[in-house]
Amino acid sequence: MRSCGRCDAASAVVFVIVGVGIDVVGIERFAACLRRAPRLAERLFTDSEIGLPVESLAARFAAKEALAKALDSPGNLAWRDAEVLRPTGEGKTAAGPRLAVYRTVARRCEELGVVHLHVSLSHDAGQATALVIAEA
Repeated sequence: MRSCGRCDAASAVVFVIVGVGIDVVGIERFAACLRRAPRLAERLFTDSEIGLPVESLAARFAAKEALAKALDSPGNLAWRDAEVLRPTGEGKTAAGPRLAVYRTVARRCEELGVVHLHVSLSHDAGQATALVIAEA
């Protein structure tokens, strides 16, 4: 095993990728869905997510879709049982967005042995994208 330079190779823990999910959402199309169904946001997002701009909501929806794919889309996951937490810190110490999982999603993670979830979000040129990697 090769050390990354930040840890002692002898004490390094090896994680295995158990799932990868990616999703792309058209921002204007998503905004139109929210306008047509005003209560949709309440079904998809947690209270702390709901007030965000539509670009951020579209990226979070993409993250939840990507998460379901990374967890092998069992079909019984509740939308509000996954939450994208905002980045913390500033500059080089800033941590990117993080996923918090509750109830149905947490149970699925436990079933698969998932101990780490990585998420990357982006929105540009009218599209929101998200990538999720699940590690055990």
